[in-house]
Amino acid sequence: MLVHALFLSMAIGGQGLGLPGLHLPWQERRLQANDLEILLLPTRSAAPASPLPLPPAEIPLPIAPPTPAAAAEMPPNTSSAVSAPQPVPVASPARTVAPPPATTAAKTPDIPLPTAPAAPPVVLPTLAETKQKQLEQETRERAIEQARFEQEKQVAEKLRQSELLAEAQREAARQDLLRQEAVRVEAARVEAARAEAARVEAARIETARVEAGRIELARQDAARREALRLEQAKQEEAARAEQIAKADAARREAERLEQARQENLRREALRQEQARQDEKARQDAARQELERAQNARLDAERQEAARQDAVRQEAARLEQARKEQAQLAKAKQEAEREERLRAIGRQLNEEAAQREAALKNPSRSLLPTVSALRRGWLFGRADPNAELVQYADAIGKKFELNMAFDMVRDIVKQRHVSPMVTIAVRADGSVEKVTFVVSSGVPAIDEGIRKIIASHAPFGAFPPTLARQYDVIEIRRTWVFDTAIRLQ
Repeated sequence: MLVHALFLSMAIGGQGLGLPGLHLPWQERRLQANDLEILLLPTRSAAPASPLPLPPAEIPLPIAPPTPAAAAEMPPNTSSAVSAPQPVPVASPARTVAPPPATTAAKTPDIPLPTAPAAPPVVLPTLAETKQKQLEQETRERAIEQARFEQEKQVAEKLRQSELLAEAQREAARQDLLRQEAVRVEAARVEAARAEAARVEAARIETARVEAGRIELARQDAARREALRLEQAKQEEAARAEQIAKADAARREAERLEQARQENLRREALRQEQARQDEKARQDAARQELERAQNARLDAERQEAARQDAVRQEAARLEQARKEQAQLAKAKQEAEREERLRAIGRQLNEEAAQREAALKNPSRSLLPTVSALRRGWLFGRADPNAELVQYADAIGKKFELNMAFDMVRDIVKQRHVSPMVTIAVRADGSVEKVTFVVSSGVPAIDEGIRKIIASHAPFGAFPPTLARQYDVIEIRRTWVFDTAIRLQ
């Protein structure tokens, strides 16, 4: 239907190049009057000599513009001539035609106009006559214009009445079509109702037939079930009799089997009693053999214990001698270690005094002092020496996991900067010095950090491998206070 509507909407020979075009129904205006077109042409004669008005028959009527179909059928050389209406002037014999001036020659239209016959020259009228003639000419022109307007109005009214009549005819045709469509719809509805009634009747008959078939099937099913019930009753009776016979046979067989089982049990009891006696005799022989072997083993164990006791006494004597030598060597090492630690302490005290003097003197550098002591520095988290990193992490965990934060919980609420602290730890775990590389800006917080370090000292001696490398380790960390102490 859409394709047919599209083809029916196409127009052949439209306003384009004569090709088919799409013309929608709502674009056509049916109740619209044509536009009024007036063409004014310059006159070729002078003022009329006669004041008589033109008769009504000589008034030029407006010519309607040609339709597109008529314009397409005209030849090309005449299309310009009919493009606009050209009123035909009528010459009056009473008028005097004067030769046109030279300046109006270029404005003469291409359409040849009829000219009035030549009149004999007349004498020019006076000024009063000229004015009277002009007034008469204006009156006549107004009358002509009024008559033309009335005639155009009558033509427009006739066109409007014809369009209203055509519209009424179209409306009557449409009403007729609607009545025919209503009759057709009513006939279709009646036919559909008749078909529906026939279908309902057929459905009712089919339902009755199905119901009769269902009743017959139910009757046959009841008869089949009754036959099956009777057959099952017969089979159950036969099965019951067979079960009774089987039960009697089974009871007799069970009695026979019970007697055989009792006989077997008696024989098995006699056999077990004989086996028990044989096992008892065997166990007595085995126990005697085990006692003999155990006595021999105890004798061997006593001999081995005596030998081991002698070996143990000899080993104890050798161990006592070794311990005495080890104690002597350890006492000697302790004496040497104490002497070395005292030397380290003296050296560290001297370096601490030098550092304090350097702090008091700003011109001195804060870099670690080079001395005879072996020093190690850990200013970050990474270092090739894994034991040094582990020792520093253990000291940091000691601050973080203990309750040291309670000592500075109130004072760290003040506005401060995270301090950077360097702790110098000796080989025995004691603290050589505490240096603030970056102060917190609050003296109470700096003093609290010193107290925390002093309360947790000493930190434990260096591991053997670390002690062989360093005498003092300087560990630098940034102290952060939030819910606990964290060393970064």
